This record gives sequence, structure tokens and C-alpha cells, in this order.
Amino acid sequence: MHSRISDDTVSMALPGSTGHAPLPESASNGLKIVIVGGFGVGKTTMVQSVSEIRPLSTEETMTQAGVGIDDASFVRHKTTTTVAFDFGRISLDEQMVLYLFGAPGQERFWFLWDRLFSGTLGAVVLVDTNRLSDSWYALDRLEHHGTPFIVARNNFTEPQHSLEEVREALDLPPEVPMIDCDARERDSSKAVLVALARYLYSLSANGAAGESPA
Repeated sequence: MHSRISDDTVSMALPGSTGHAPLPESASNGLKIVIVGGFGVGKTTMVQSVSEIRPLSTEETMTQAGVGIDDASFVRHKTTTTVAFDFGRISLDEQMVLYLFGAPGQERFWFLWDRLFSGTLGAVVLVDTNRLSDSWYALDRLEHHGTPFIVARNNFTEPQHSLEEVREALDLPPEVPMIDCDARERDSSKAVLVALARYLYSLSANGAAGESPA
């Protein structure tokens, strides 16, 4: 499956969002991507910016019930939070459709992650350099499931550290791609998906090259 998706495929399949794009009757192959990361890091924003349809969102207003449970000290402007998952869609061609799932960031909803990872082609770990420790659980679960992933640093503000410093802080292997992005910008979110597609394609190609002939 990985060999059928490339960065060119994703790049050509991401025109301007219309908000309403009927699923082609010929669509027969669904590919699943999950966007994970800490609370308030921008997962919902990324799904909304890049989806060809109006995303399904389970955003709910934050209330006093979350005080002391959800740490919003670094996202004081945030008034809503995802309580299940976000869902978006991108038609790659007449047969292939990319489904985007944004996982909830709060620790109390982490029990949903293992189900979201089931059948996932690959993942984007969205990180905020002010709260890198919030990303450790996502990295641990993806590694546990053997799910390929890339790391995208979401720059809502000017970054204070280099990507290599972030890589070192997260203890990432050198082969795991890292990329800067602004989840609010469609082209920037698109570049993240293209980077993931390129990584998945390279893993597939390397795997095929390493296979012994029958």
C-alpha cells in the first residue's frame, strides 16, 4: 500500500479547499493518517486547514471542570478542546482517498489513541517547543505500534531552538524526518503531508529492495 502513495500524488491532490467535495463513486482505497501531539498544539487546526471537506470536529467548550486537569497555561487563548477526534478527507485520485484523524491531546483521552492507530498508514507528531514533554507519550505509542511517523514543529510563534536541538531533546533517530510548519496555513500543512508521504514511500521502496527473491 505504501508504494502507491508518493509526495507528487499528495501534492497534486491538494487544490484549494472547497468545503464540500463529494466522494467519487470510484473511490475504493482508503488510506489513514493520524495527527497526534499534546494538548492545544494545533492538531484540529491542521486538519481544518488541509481537508477538502468541512471537517468533523468534536470540539467542546472548555469549562471549570477541566481546571487542574488540562494544563492550558501555554494556550491561554484556547476556549475549546477535542474530546474524541477530528476527521478530514483528501481525495488523492479517483481511487485513493486520504482520511485524516486528529487525536485528542489531553491525557484523560489517551485511551482512544490505540484504536485510532489501528490501520494507520503513518502519523504526524505535532510538537510545541514550549512543551516538548507533551509529545513523549505520542512517540512512545507510535513506536509501540510500529507506526511510521514524522515530527512537525508547529510555529504559532517564532521558534527559539533549532530543529536539531528539538531532535536531540526528543531523542529522535536521525532517519525520522522533522519539518517546520504553521498549522494555520494550508500550504504549510500540505507540506507536512507531502513530507510524510515521501518518508512512507522511501520506507516502502527500501523494504522492497531488501526483500529476498522468491
